[in-house]
Amino acid sequence: MNRRSFLAQSLAATATASLSRAAAGSKLAIGLDHFAVRATGWKAAQFIDYAASLKLDTMFISELHVFENFEDAYLKSLKEQADKAGLRLYVGTGSVCKTSNTWKDIYGTPEEHLGLTIRIAKALGSPVARCYLGNQKDRATDGGIQRHIEETVKTIKACQSKAEGEGIKIAIENHAGDMQSHELKALIEAAGKGYVGANIDPGNAVWALEEPLLHLETLGPLTVCSSVRDSMLWQDDTGAVMVQWTAVGEGIVDYKAYAKRFAELAPGVPLQVETISGFARPFAVQEEDFWKIFPGHRETPMYQAWLDMARRGRKIDSFKAPDGPGKKDAEIAYQKGEAERSFAWLRTNAA
Repeated sequence: MNRRSFLAQSLAATATASLSRAAAGSKLAIGLDHFAVRATGWKAAQFIDYAASLKLDTMFISELHVFENFEDAYLKSLKEQADKAGLRLYVGTGSVCKTSNTWKDIYGTPEEHLGLTIRIAKALGSPVARCYLGNQKDRATDGGIQRHIEETVKTIKACQSKAEGEGIKIAIENHAGDMQSHELKALIEAAGKGYVGANIDPGNAVWALEEPLLHLETLGPLTVCSSVRDSMLWQDDTGAVMVQWTAVGEGIVDYKAYAKRFAELAPGVPLQVETISGFARPFAVQEEDFWKIFPGHRETPMYQAWLDMARRGRKIDSFKAPDGPGKKDAEIAYQKGEAERSFAWLRTNAA
């Protein structure tokens, strides 16, 4: 089957079972993942104010260090602030896999860490507690990514009763190229999709050599949260594929189609912008050793669709703030520009 046939069949397969945006009778909610403007160094209340000034629907606080503390009174004040601004809060944290190279014990054991995130999510009215496994380096370790998937499932299952008792879904992100869509789907199903879902990230999908719309077909029905950006791909003179994340609407992804399909497969879930732009990452697909972490993927229609993106793409400039006293301000301005252009594009073309 060729790539176009595969894409067409994949899109058609679930279309009849999905609610369209029109049928659902509601607009596509748009929000901010705080990491998009991380250079500000703000705390949670400041991020809420910023999202409110942009008249967004949601504010995703995706790391715990953004909170000044975890006391009930403080969390209650944040929820009241968000409620007054008409914002729904989403809450997340980092790795809950103790075998991952990204794991840190700042908040106790993996179970204590996830349990804390669930408590904060409940206090802030977040429907999810987002977490992740690790990053692409975990694929190259002994036992491959499967070892870490199994460890993550253990952590999630240990928190099942707490999540179900609080009415919170545990949202696992495909993070920094750690898992491909079929692997995250298997993790969710192994843990229990009644209380576990996906935090879908199409930019991270590209780092895992997956085409975002096909990635969405696999994870969309399981999606309960999102962190989104666009991507540009191109091939350099060596045959390596370069990937640079961009503002939504400025990359190679068909975001009109993506937003429409997202609303069909995950009705009610917001598109939350997490732009992480300005740098290009090389993927040495021309080298045999590269494929050790993605066994069998080179022969798939998914990879061919990803490679086609690189063939259609073009090189774009990177960004580096000039050294000097104005460096931080330049970084903040750049990050705000990337996020705010994304919101404008989504409101014009997708919402």
